[in-house]
Amino acid sequence: MTTRPILAAELAVAWADIQQQHVELPDLAAPESLINETSSACGPGPSFERLLHEAVHGVAAVRGIRDTSRAGRYHNRRFLVVACELGLDHPTEAHVSTGLSSVRMRPDTQRLYSPTVARLQLALDAYSEDVCEAESVFLGPAARFGASGAGVRVKAVCRCGRNLRVVRSVLVKAPILCGRCGAPFVTPTPS
Repeated sequence: MTTRPILAAELAVAWADIQQQHVELPDLAAPESLINETSSACGPGPSFERLLHEAVHGVAAVRGIRDTSRAGRYHNRRFLVVACELGLDHPTEAHVSTGLSSVRMRPDTQRLYSPTVARLQLALDAYSEDVCEAESVFLGPAARFGASGAGVRVKAVCRCGRNLRVVRSVLVKAPILCGRCGAPFVTPTPS
């Protein structure tokens, strides 16, 4: 019988692998806090690429570099400079609301970390099997410390005209009901 990898432990090991290449990177205090029900600019779900993205924020913080604005949503050129040092690249123009957040691993980075990526993928697959009905997404350090890393909020309205702003992933999980009319809040369809 083979032991199933534990995702939090594998995230910590993968972080340590990044630290071996980038000694400035601070320790990862609570790897289990990196898994949460939220969305990220780098796509849904934990991944090694997402872990590298968060490592960029860690190195930037140690260096005192302000790498984001707009409550942590907009990733600026200073973020990209550090991302390039960690083996990430931004293949397109800056996104209007998230800036340069959609970084991707370069081929040399993929080769360097291929054993780590393979180990982490095994843990992710096991984790997905264990919680297949739950949506799990990587929650980075910025979101854990109060920045709005939980995603872009959308406007939702009820039939009596009240509205609120909410992260789309929260709205699709279960209806949010209006206290006045009892109708669910929904995102309006464009006319």
